[in-house]
Amino acid sequence: MRDWAVADAKNRFSELITKALEEGPQRVTRRGRRVVVQAEGEAEITHPAPTGRVEYAGHIAQPAGALRVLLIIGGGIAAYKSLELIRLLKKSGIAVRAILTPAGAHFVTPLSVGALSEDKVYGDLFDLTDEAEMGHIELSRSADLVVVAPATADLMAKAANGIANDLASTALLATDKRVLMAPAMNVRMWAHPATQRNLRRLEADGVTIVGPDEGAMACGEFGPGRMAEPAQIRDAIIRLLSNAAGPLAGAHALVTAGPTVEPIDPVRFLSNRSSGKQGYAIARALAAAGARVTLVSGPVALAAPSSVDAVHVETAHEMLAACQAALPADVFVSVAAVADWRPETSAAEKIKKGQAARVIALTENPDILATLAKPGPKRPRLVIGFAAETEKLEAHARAKIAQKGCDWIVANDVSGDVMGGAENEVVLIRRDGEERWPRMGKDAVGARLATAIADALRARD
Repeated sequence: MRDWAVADAKNRFSELITKALEEGPQRVTRRGRRVVVQAEGEAEITHPAPTGRVEYAGHIAQPAGALRVLLIIGGGIAAYKSLELIRLLKKSGIAVRAILTPAGAHFVTPLSVGALSEDKVYGDLFDLTDEAEMGHIELSRSADLVVVAPATADLMAKAANGIANDLASTALLATDKRVLMAPAMNVRMWAHPATQRNLRRLEADGVTIVGPDEGAMACGEFGPGRMAEPAQIRDAIIRLLSNAAGPLAGAHALVTAGPTVEPIDPVRFLSNRSSGKQGYAIARALAAAGARVTLVSGPVALAAPSSVDAVHVETAHEMLAACQAALPADVFVSVAAVADWRPETSAAEKIKKGQAARVIALTENPDILATLAKPGPKRPRLVIGFAAETEKLEAHARAKIAQKGCDWIVANDVSGDVMGGAENEVVLIRRDGEERWPRMGKDAVGARLATAIADALRARD
């Protein structure tokens, strides 16, 4: 039977059993002051209903006491989830102080927030009592972590652009602590280029993003934009507060992303349509799982995540040299769309139209994936390639595993809007089987791949 835990016995029994019991006991009942836990096919175990903090099986261990979160509650229907988040944090021994925005107060009341947090609820930037002591600065710096949940499009835009015209945005600008945001908004607001631009800027500034999830929304639409569940946000908070080891802690991950560009002359080159989005998402996910990540990137219109060591290159030769310099690594994920060919010669000056040859002689580029997958002392323990195909997806991907000598291939059909798009649909092909994943956001693909990598490295250890 897996480890299990329950919350303080003074709470309602329906609150005693949390998501910590996932994949654990199959039946839980209560007899007086004792909790009875029975897994399928096993004898029942009784235990006194414990008091005090909760220790969640399968989650990061709770940090030491005296840790505090400043929770900024934005204006959205998902604000009701912030109440559950406060409850979970308190049970994990984390103090919560809240800023409730005027819009957020339309969805939850200061009384409910204050009752659960057991602290004063703040909302007015121009409160004479608080601001006599520069309250917005004190609020932002007395906490160990600033959490925005729900993080509305408005709050994200203000934080990304340094706007400070209310207590919440001023506290965000004044803080010297890490910031975690849990976005929540309509699917079209989330997909809007302005929101995505703000998201990239926030990530580049070091803000940790949790979610959003995909599903039905209060407005009747379906898609990404639902705020992550409170337990998921709680786990992310605990990881940040406790600096707990993620599943890839101590591992070095090497990731390539984006295209390479092969010069014809100083102004012309050969390249491809890769945006780098999937590679960057994988690099972020591996870093979030605790790995030290080296991201070797071709030219893309993306800000490198602050959580990774980024190396910017242009040509395939430069990318190979950067990858070899980054070794040793525990895992290599070759996401970059490396040009197979380059011009045999590159002119030092711009080639004039009348001087241009009708045929450009090409020569083969080095094969980065095959080179790093060769057996030897510096070969990463897990080598993963990507196969961008427009036909016979699985057949070409399986052939690539044999040709390149890698362990896994992530195959995706790029005949649609994958290159440059926000979503991907992949097949993870191992030597002993394959998994077809549903279409999902590229960040979700990155997170799922990071989990698979952690599981594989753990199994090998």
